Amino acid sequence: MVCSLCATHAWPDVGRAARDRNLIGKPYLSPPKVLRSDGLVTAPVLVTGAAGFIGSHTVEALCRRGLPVVGLDNLNDYYAPERKRANLEEVRAALQGAPFTFVEGDIRDRALLNNLFSEHRFGSVVHLAAMAGVRASVDDPWTYYDVNLTGTLNLLAAAKEHGKPNFVFASTSSAYGRTETIPFVETDTADRPLAPYPASKRSVELLGHSFHHLHGLDFTALRFFTVYGPRGRPDMMAYKVFDNIFFDREVPLYNGGNMHRDWTFVLDIVAGVANAATRRLGYEVINIGRGEPVLLSDFVAGIEAVTGKKTSLTNKPMMDADVSFTYASIDKARQLLDYEPKVSVKEGIESHWDWYQDAVLSQAREAQTPGGSASPTSSTGSTGSAGSGGSEPQQRV
Repeated sequence: MVCSLCATHAWPDVGRAARDRNLIGKPYLSPPKVLRSDGLVTAPVLVTGAAGFIGSHTVEALCRRGLPVVGLDNLNDYYAPERKRANLEEVRAALQGAPFTFVEGDIRDRALLNNLFSEHRFGSVVHLAAMAGVRASVDDPWTYYDVNLTGTLNLLAAAKEHGKPNFVFASTSSAYGRTETIPFVETDTADRPLAPYPASKRSVELLGHSFHHLHGLDFTALRFFTVYGPRGRPDMMAYKVFDNIFFDREVPLYNGGNMHRDWTFVLDIVAGVANAATRRLGYEVINIGRGEPVLLSDFVAGIEAVTGKKTSLTNKPMMDADVSFTYASIDKARQLLDYEPKVSVKEGIESHWDWYQDAVLSQAREAQTPGGSASPTSSTGSTGSAGSGGSEPQQRV
């Protein structure tokens, strides 16, 4: 593939330490703290899904702003729990003693939630825990609704009973379905989701409005657009492309890569989440994306460029539950959240590659050395991984 991202722009000619400092370091995520009469800046924040991709970065962002954080995650096997535990270790190493408490538990456990809310008196809830993925939800819609809808109902009910903390919910751009309104704008009815996953997320948006209307709960739904970056889930496209290159896993390239996605770097997403966590907005639905769609084939070519290796993806037709184009209007996010994405796709791919080398490839090399006991954590858990064959894959060099 020829990468249009590389044809017109040079890749950043900076070292890893400099990139980490620019993309992941404290200056990016630490705006001036403003003390507020509603206590949002000083009260603890509950982050659900805290061991996951976006959740672990959100914990870091909030702690860097001086907020005490309680993280909740059940460490389920949708993908390897070892990967989630590794995320938590990365967070602890980065924070070096910041006020972060981790609780292993499930949002479907109402007694646990009531105890947490009673003990900590949260000022904000950042609800990222969910069963994720459009395609997997087609096969198991029951679990998706049990976790995403009933689990969220439990959180909303606990919030209602314990001080009505500001509630920030991670929704999805998939709620727009095959809308003809381009770019995607929040005034769209978004009433034709194509799979159980986006339907469950849209249902929660509506449930949030009910709690706002009936109980005065501040509820902000953030519709994320194609998030990628360090600590990404193994079932996400960027991670899967790296796995294809280095572990020869079979990965489909839907519609020959002729699909546009509004690729948004995880720390840009998290900056929007952290801003929302400290702002009571009543009831709002807000897009969080980059606002610059990029062809999937160009994104893949960008990964090939940074690794210096070619992919061997399998062309497949686009699935019925998928869409060919996503494109976020971020005007509302700019207005209400002071949101401004900073990381280009080129820089984001390179940062993701740096992390993948450190977190995945180095572990695989250790596992292949005599006496090595580590196993790569890139494989998924209960959902499996195409081409894994039931044994640990061997790294291609």
